[in-house]
This record gives sequence, structure tokens and C-alpha cells, in this order.
Amino acid sequence: MNEPTTGAHVPAPRDPPPPDTVFTADFGSTAQWVAGRSSAYPDDGPVNPDDDKLDYLVADADHSRSGVFRATRRPDGDWNTGLLTTEGSDEGFTLETGDVLQARVRLPTETGAWPAIWTWRDGGQEIDVFEYHPDNPDLLEFTNHVRHANRYLRDDAVQPGAWVHLRTEFGRRSVVWWLNGTQVFADRRGVGRRWHAYLIVNLSVCAGRYHPPPAPETTEMTFEVSGLVVRRPAQDGP
Repeated sequence: MNEPTTGAHVPAPRDPPPPDTVFTADFGSTAQWVAGRSSAYPDDGPVNPDDDKLDYLVADADHSRSGVFRATRRPDGDWNTGLLTTEGSDEGFTLETGDVLQARVRLPTETGAWPAIWTWRDGGQEIDVFEYHPDNPDLLEFTNHVRHANRYLRDDAVQPGAWVHLRTEFGRRSVVWWLNGTQVFADRRGVGRRWHAYLIVNLSVCAGRYHPPPAPETTEMTFEVSGLVVRRPAQDGP
């Protein structure tokens, strides 16, 4: 699969989703998603400084509901940031062992941006579909926090502003990550038979401990997600 690395928005597929699709993201849906709070943040937010974040979670639709996840600088030095989660929503969707998630992502360009698609439940159960930091312009981070495996992948298709196609298979014995149609990491650890977790999509802002904070002149940063679907094949994943 050949994906453009820069330039225009990559359109969502025109074909109908496969019959095993169990979730098609509609970021504007208040039944699917809760905006601006998450149990992954202390007391459901809005801040999480111990995780090296300048985030101040906001439910403002302009920061997440269009699929463009936005962070804007606040006068107090923190950043209003967009986060959506299925946790606490009316539908309460959870990923399960064997599920396959696919999405197209436009990476941010601004230093300090920290976009991610990940899972969370009961203080853990975290699998990172991806994390990205523009100060490492060609590197994506893939992590299984459930069974302690990770991969830092460098690829020419990864760069600030690029559109990339991501696929993650949440297998019982191995979580498998794909980039632009090519398998790039199989952790051989997996998530176990009974794993399940809520889905989170958000844009955080680095505080400087692990990655540089935004430049003083930066007042806004964005990344974009489209075509996010979850399939549940009849058979377990790898």
C-alpha cells in the first residue's frame, strides 16, 4: 500500500466496512465518545503533570470533535488539549482480544506535540497503537504496557505533517503493528485471552522532561485522525 508522506488529506475508504467491523469512529458522536476527561488522568483530569504533560483537558468540540485534535496555549502556561475516550460513554465500547484497529493519522509538526491512540481500563491495560514526538521526526513508538514490550520504529514515511496508515492487531499471544501496509513489529507477548480496554485518542503537550516543550512562539498544534475502525474477526488474533 502506497501512502503519501506529505500533502493533502488521505480520504477515508469508499467501500463499505467489512462485515466483521464492530466500531466505526464518529468523533462527533456523544454516544460513542466522552470529551475532556479520562480515568488515565488523576481524578479524571483535567491535568496530569506527573506524566510530563502540560495538558488541561477541555470538552470544547473545537479541540477534538472534528477528528482534528487540537492543543492551544493558555495564559497560565498550560495547554488546553483535546481528548476523546469511549470510557463512560453511552455505548461504552471496549477493544477485546483478537480485535484489529485501523486508522489514518496526520502527524503534527510542532515540537512539544504528543499525539497518541491508546487503550486504558482500571488503571492500566494500556496498549499504545502509536505515540509520536516531532523532535524525533522519523520515529513512531509502539508499546504493549500490559506485557512489557515496545518498539521504536524509524521509517522514511514518518515525518512531521505526514499521513500514515496504522493497523494494530491485539492478539492473545502477540500484538502486531503495521505501518502503511507493512508489518513492522510483533511483540510475541500479546494481551492474554480475556483482555479488554477502552479506546483513547488525544493530543498531549510535553513539559520537557523526556521531550522538548513547545517553542515560546508556538500557540497551537494539531494532529488528525480519520477512518478509524475496529474489526472483530471470527477467530482469535495471532
